[in-house]
Amino acid sequence: MTEVAQAGANRGAARLGGLGTTIFTEMTLLAQRTGAINLGQGFPDEDGPSEAIEAAVAALRGGDNQYAPLSGVPSLRDAILAHQHHYYGLEPEDLLVTFGATEAIASALLGLCDPGDEVLVLEPYYDSYAACIAFAGARRRPMTLRPPEFALNLDELRATAAGARGRAKVLLLNTPHNPTGRVLDARELQAIAQVCIDHDLICVSDEVYEHLVYDGEHIPIASLPGMSERTLTISSIGKSFSFTGWKVGWCSGPAELVAATRKVKQYLTFAGGTPLQHAAAAALALPPVHLTRLRDQLRANRDLLSKGISAAGWQPLPAAGTYFINADVGEEAVAFCAALPDGCGVVAIPTSVFYDDKQAARNLVRFAFCKRPEVIAEAAKRLAA
Repeated sequence: MTEVAQAGANRGAARLGGLGTTIFTEMTLLAQRTGAINLGQGFPDEDGPSEAIEAAVAALRGGDNQYAPLSGVPSLRDAILAHQHHYYGLEPEDLLVTFGATEAIASALLGLCDPGDEVLVLEPYYDSYAACIAFAGARRRPMTLRPPEFALNLDELRATAAGARGRAKVLLLNTPHNPTGRVLDARELQAIAQVCIDHDLICVSDEVYEHLVYDGEHIPIASLPGMSERTLTISSIGKSFSFTGWKVGWCSGPAELVAATRKVKQYLTFAGGTPLQHAAAAALALPPVHLTRLRDQLRANRDLLSKGISAAGWQPLPAAGTYFINADVGEEAVAFCAALPDGCGVVAIPTSVFYDDKQAARNLVRFAFCKRPEVIAEAAKRLAA
């Protein structure tokens, strides 16, 4: 890369938030080089239900290989609407199928925000949030979740909204929350809902881990009074069914919010992944046992890894949902994670890369437990040793 190009890339990275997303690639390469167990990136190492895979094969062989409708194939749209009604009693006015939840988030922020608008968002962030807000020309206003409980400070929530002085347009919510593993409770969600109503905010709610809750329950904010008409709910097939590579996501909610998202999405990818959309519909139609089986296995993985972390002398923090558990390792986490692969053959991520306030997570390390039980058992053994 030329010096001019490198300088441009550096400026672009700074503008997009500088969250250090390349660390995932670096840590994966480190795992490959050292033979370490990769608990840095959040993807499963085994596939989801075979019935869904066979549905994908059938769609490929059956000729479903051309452009899908912009809003998604009808069978998947019907399956998503049935899912929202069955699990939460929601009946969204409209929905849009996207290339994963990340495209839905990007399209929503680009479609709903104007340059100079502000977005209230929970910190630490899933790594695309800062970039997508920057793409829209908006500014993020963080509400920081601090260890060890990662509870939402309701006074800070209200003060952040008031401090925007009418410039805030969107509250970007994520629960179950990546990277902390928090599942926001009813009291926190009620407070968020009231702030959205009081300040006339649109809520963009990222709920991709909705079925991976081990303690407590997932409450869609759209189900709270006054919120269905101002909430765009986002989810995907990837986490719930262990098909992260399929990149089949969606957003649903009021027709005008979906329309604003669709206007952007049509110029990003338009539509595609047609056979996988049909397969996603088949996955959503499977009995709930497929969801509960994965949830229970991941809960067991979490508990096993937590024991290994404790045996190593570190402090595992509560993780009520998602793929991730954080640990306070008692020292600066970036250097710790760099040494960990050679030290005990495990790769993890310093949680501070997801924070603007690096000191809030200076000693925290995030481990992913969405691997086969025998892999987690080996990782726990290495950490404990």
